[in-house]
Amino acid sequence: MTDSPNPAEDLELVLVVDCGAQYAQLIARRVREARCYSEIVPHSITAQQIREKDAKAIILSGGPASVYAEGAPRIDPEIFELGVPVLGICYGFQAMAQTLGGTVAHTGGSEFGRTDLSVVEPHSTIFDGAPAHQEVWMSHSDAVVDPPPGFTVTGRTPGAPVAAFENLQRRLFGVQYHPEVMHSTYGQQLLESFLHTAARLRADWTMGAVVEAQVEQIRDLVGDAHVICALSGGVDSAVAAALVRRAIGDQLHCVLVDHGLMRKGEVEQVKHDFEAATGADLRVIDASERFLADLAGVTDPEQKRKTIGADFIRIFEQAERDILDEVRHEGGRVGFLVQGTLYPDVVESGGGEGAANIKSHHNVGGLPEDLEFELIEPLRTLFKDEVRKVGMELGLPENLVWRQPFPGPGLALRIIGEVTRERLDILREADQIVRDELTAAGLDRQIWQCPVVLLADVRSVGVQGDGRTYGHPVVLRPVTSEDAMTADWARLPYEVLARVSNRITNEVREINRVTLDITSKPPGTIEWE
Repeated sequence: MTDSPNPAEDLELVLVVDCGAQYAQLIARRVREARCYSEIVPHSITAQQIREKDAKAIILSGGPASVYAEGAPRIDPEIFELGVPVLGICYGFQAMAQTLGGTVAHTGGSEFGRTDLSVVEPHSTIFDGAPAHQEVWMSHSDAVVDPPPGFTVTGRTPGAPVAAFENLQRRLFGVQYHPEVMHSTYGQQLLESFLHTAARLRADWTMGAVVEAQVEQIRDLVGDAHVICALSGGVDSAVAAALVRRAIGDQLHCVLVDHGLMRKGEVEQVKHDFEAATGADLRVIDASERFLADLAGVTDPEQKRKTIGADFIRIFEQAERDILDEVRHEGGRVGFLVQGTLYPDVVESGGGEGAANIKSHHNVGGLPEDLEFELIEPLRTLFKDEVRKVGMELGLPENLVWRQPFPGPGLALRIIGEVTRERLDILREADQIVRDELTAAGLDRQIWQCPVVLLADVRSVGVQGDGRTYGHPVVLRPVTSEDAMTADWARLPYEVLARVSNRITNEVREINRVTLDITSKPPGTIEWE
């Protein structure tokens, strides 16, 4: 397999050194929001490796450990001698202090959550233009008691006498709090001051530049070969396909396998919108009968996934063979396969950088060894919000770009019990009502997604039309999130919930009860199965 084109080849690189933080990805995203390119690397990275990467700035993330604890993440001391600007955050701040001769101690106090910060050095580089008093988000039990020699204290809080410091000559900076979270009111301003003022980086990471770079690199890589892409109907595969289409035109062949588990009208809408926006021909393979037959009697969610995945692979492989035959008949060759892999997929799956393997992804490392095509992963360096921006840059319609995340196995995971055609039809009608009402209320952008779950093996007593009913309950699962790693239940207005409940119980006769899931993630996952 070949390396996918990298749109960041000529950009100034900011390295986010992961010290075990739950917010490492968020820091990297905030850097990109400041229009600087960032990558996440493990705390074990050496100064020599950073030098080879030609990093222009470094951010040391937070982490749960104490800097003086056995086994705590260690930072190569030579990193601070590279002459590269460094910003330490929380644990990274304490690691910098300890490494350079400061004192970190467990003071007996701690700060968690919102805290008042006082800026005590008005001429501070990273606090330039920020108010003298601001609200920040803390999460620490240890504190820097004394700064390293040559450092100036720039901020204090009630529980941290050294809440921020800097050494302008060495371009080293640190804060005890988390500027990357939204609760730190001037956090993004601080990050931008570090990147643009202290590190003097250009603000040249834009989605327009990504599209231009990718189109050129994909065109050079592919040459006269043909490329296959499986569209799921989701934003990732659609944007990846549109990007490749922009580069090579009719050499791209897109396939959508209709497993019969999509939402109401979704297959037709995806085909129409994608073809209208890109000019590509999207071939749809209707395999719904096969999927339903193979799912008959299956109730275990993991078995549902395996059954659907196995069927999808077999059907897509046949589509590949058909395309290969057509292209070869015309004297061409198929050499590449497009995947919509995103940067969080790469990081969470190990990322090739020594990062912890949080979970495996179907787009990362899950392909057969004998794959006869080389991979093109044009979104491999991007976060989800960046993918949406690229989609808009490519002219894809908003309803496709802002489509809510939807599981590959589709509605099969939202039916608790056996999947049947009748149950799918019931769920599609309820789901459509929910989507219509959220759109009418202007809430589409405010929630991450809203799965509707049919409790197919549960019956609920109800009264409809002066008669006793014995119908199904459904569960609404509206959540807010930035990356789906964590989520909170969305506080939908009561009037919206009332309309949803009334419409579902009036218009879908098989459903007589609507419930609301108010569980966060963790402990609950977003999907029920």
